[in-house]
Amino acid sequence: MAEINKIDKNIYVIEKEGKMNVPVVIYASEKLLKDMKKDKCFEQMRNVAQLQGIVKHSIVLPDAHRGYGFSIGGVAAFDMENGIISPGGVGYDINCSVRLLRTNLTKENLEGKGEQIAKELYKVIPSGTGKGTRVKLTEKELKEILKKGANWAIEKGMGEKEDVIYCEENGCMKEADVKFVSENAIARGINQLGSIGSGNHFLEIQYVDELFDKKIAETYGLKKEQVVIMIHCGSRGLGHQVASDYIKKMEEEYGHANLPDRQLICAPINSKLGKEYYKAMSAAANFAFCNKQVLTHLTRETMKKFFKDFKAEVVYDVCHNIAKFEEHSVNGIKKEVCVHRKGATRSFGPGKKEIPKKYQEVGQPILIPGSMGTSSYVLAGTKKAEELTFSSTAHGAGRMMSRHEALRTLNKEKIMASMKKKNIYHSAGSLKGFVEEAPEAYKDVDEVVKTSDELGIGKIVAKLRPMVVIKG
Repeated sequence: MAEINKIDKNIYVIEKEGKMNVPVVIYASEKLLKDMKKDKCFEQMRNVAQLQGIVKHSIVLPDAHRGYGFSIGGVAAFDMENGIISPGGVGYDINCSVRLLRTNLTKENLEGKGEQIAKELYKVIPSGTGKGTRVKLTEKELKEILKKGANWAIEKGMGEKEDVIYCEENGCMKEADVKFVSENAIARGINQLGSIGSGNHFLEIQYVDELFDKKIAETYGLKKEQVVIMIHCGSRGLGHQVASDYIKKMEEEYGHANLPDRQLICAPINSKLGKEYYKAMSAAANFAFCNKQVLTHLTRETMKKFFKDFKAEVVYDVCHNIAKFEEHSVNGIKKEVCVHRKGATRSFGPGKKEIPKKYQEVGQPILIPGSMGTSSYVLAGTKKAEELTFSSTAHGAGRMMSRHEALRTLNKEKIMASMKKKNIYHSAGSLKGFVEEAPEAYKDVDEVVKTSDELGIGKIVAKLRPMVVIKG
C-alpha cells in the first residue's frame, strides 16, 4: 500500500508517484480511514490519478469503498481539452440519486398507521430485481422521457411544475440525445418507470428528529417532528445498459493497454465516442429524474388514502452518479472541467446560479441517506467544498461489508427485531435484499456526516429518523 500522510485533521494525501499525474487526497476521520484500508478504494483512486487530463487531485470522500473502476465515494475532474470521460467514473446506475419531500404531517399523525401505510406503499410501488411497473409506456413515450426528464411526468399530470424547480438540472439534462441510446437499453427501461429497483434503493417515511441550523432548516421548509419522505433510486436497467454499451464501444475503440485498470475504460471528452456517451448518459439521467417524479406522484396519491388533505413538496433532488461540465478553480484559474462524481453528492455553496433562488443565500440541500433503520441527514452546500472537493461531499453511509459477507454473517431475525424495537415498519422486495442492506453492512453514517461537517464540505442542517421503509 502507498504511504498515506496526514496533512490536517480529517485530510490525508498519497503523494504523486510513478505514473500518477496528480496526488490522491483522502477526506476521512481516523475511524473511517481504518475502514477504508480494508478494501481497495485507495488503490482505485491512485489508478484514477493516472488518467489523461485529470486536474488538481483524485479525491476520496468520507464514505468511500471499492467500486467499479473508481471507488464509490470518489471524485475526479478532467480538463475539457485533453481529458477523458469514463463510464466507470459515473457508474452503472446512472443518476442514482435522492429526492426529499416535506409534508404537512407530523410524527404524531402517523402513530398507529405505520404498518398499514407500509403495506399500501409496497402494493403501489414495485421494488426488487426485475420488478415491473403499473406505468405502461410506448417506445415513443419512453424516448420522450429520455429527452424531457421529470417534465414528461408533470405534463402527464404526475406532479406540479414547482417540483422541477427543486431538482438538480431542473430535472432534465438538456444535452440528452436519444439517438445514442441503444434499442437494448430502451427495451430494458420500458417496463421500469415508477419502480425502485433492488440493492440499496428505498422509499422511506421519516421525521425530522433534530435541527442543527434552524435558519437553513427554515429556508428548506423543515421543522422538528415534521414528516418527510426520502426516495432513493436511479435509471434502473436502462442506465445499466447504457453503461455496458459504452464500456464495450470504448474498449473496442481505444483498448485498455495504457490503463492501470481495465475497468477505467474511457474516451477523450472531445472525441466522437466521448460526446456520444455524454449524450446517452444524460438521457439515462433523465429517465432517473422522471422515475423519481412518478414515484413522488404515486406516493402522494397513496398517502391521500390515509390523509385526505395530504401535501408533499420537493425539498431537493440531487444526483450522486453523474459526470457534469462545471466551472471550478484549478491552480487559481477558473475553467470548465468534466467532474465525475461516483457515489458523491454535489455540494454547491451560497451564490451559485445553478441552485434554486430560494436556496442561493444558504447553499443547496445535500441529502445523505443512512442505511436501513439508521438516521439520514440534510446538509447544506458550502464555499469550502468548492475549494477542496470540486463542490462534492459524501452520498451516504458507504458499504463496509460486501453483500455476500452480509448474507453469510448477518441474521435476518435479529435485523427484524431491531427494526421492530425502533418502531420502524418495513416491506422489502426480498429477504435476501433485506439482509444485504442491514445497517451492520454499512459504515457509521453519523461519523460520515460529522466528518463532512468538520471539513466544511457539507454543513449539518437536520437529522431524520425512519418510520416506514420500503426496500428494493
